[in-house]
Amino acid sequence: MISRPKLLLVELWGLGDLVIATPFLQAAAAKFDLTLLARPYAKDLQQRFWPNVRVEPFTAPWTRLTGKYRLLEWPWGAVFRLRRQLEAQHFNIAASSRWDPRDHLLMCFLGIKQRLGYPRLGSQRLLTQTLRRPEPGSHRFEQWRRLGEALDLALPPHPAMFNLQPSKRVDVVVHSGAARDFCIWPLEHFQALITRLRSHGYSVRVLCDPFQQAEWLRRGETSAVAPLNVNELIASMEDARVFIGNDSGPGHLAALCGVPTFTLFGPHLPEGWAPLHPAADWIRGKPCPYKPCEDFCRREIHHCLVDVNADEAWVSIEPFLRKHSVGARA
Repeated sequence: MISRPKLLLVELWGLGDLVIATPFLQAAAAKFDLTLLARPYAKDLQQRFWPNVRVEPFTAPWTRLTGKYRLLEWPWGAVFRLRRQLEAQHFNIAASSRWDPRDHLLMCFLGIKQRLGYPRLGSQRLLTQTLRRPEPGSHRFEQWRRLGEALDLALPPHPAMFNLQPSKRVDVVVHSGAARDFCIWPLEHFQALITRLRSHGYSVRVLCDPFQQAEWLRRGETSAVAPLNVNELIASMEDARVFIGNDSGPGHLAALCGVPTFTLFGPHLPEGWAPLHPAADWIRGKPCPYKPCEDFCRREIHHCLVDVNADEAWVSIEPFLRKHSVGARA
């Protein structure tokens, strides 16, 4: 039996990033002996969506939202153990779809001879093959597609995502959380939206991040659930007719489960980060000269999202619901 080339893929960031990578991972696993270096929750996705991908769990200290460069606090023992483990696997190729010099330095640190990536800030010195960056404003998936081209993988510009279609038991799942505070629509707006949904006859399930659950209880939403892991999150969303939420990982995961999504965008642009479901819809939020933002908001309050009230959002959400939520009364 001819052995396949061993590829190490580096994707150290969020849940949404891993979901967007899914078409690439599935295609690459058919050609390479593929290992994904990613956060531990990638194992939950692997079991369900890319079973032929080996996951090496690693939480990179530079992916923290705060204090990412306090080098004395980094888990250096874990970093060097990871190096020994991966060196022993003798990878032929390492690749990253990000123009992140930290990824490129890590691939070099691991001693992998062939290294592919998008250069930035002089990081071409760390790569053996540089890739041309997509045009500004391109969707995040385009970075994966071009990496696929470099590895002779044929990926479409607009990939078809999974459509698992279990039986539907709830009209709308609303998720109020996000990893970054400035991507969160205020809970009072979500509550007003949920009240309106129920008044129109839609059944609603409320999901949230753990830190939001007490506030939902205080507001009288006693059935609000905070899933503790990716598997619980999938189980809480996949039986919905539609998903409504922030620009965050749960929305991308809902799309992967075949659920049409409506995203409340604020600091990010839908052209770059809309979920890949073909029926995905969104509201852009208020204009701001600083858009798009990445790690922080330059203003004291993220007005691009906070200033969108439930009435304004409803103008876009109502036609989305009419199209997808069978059985509701408008």
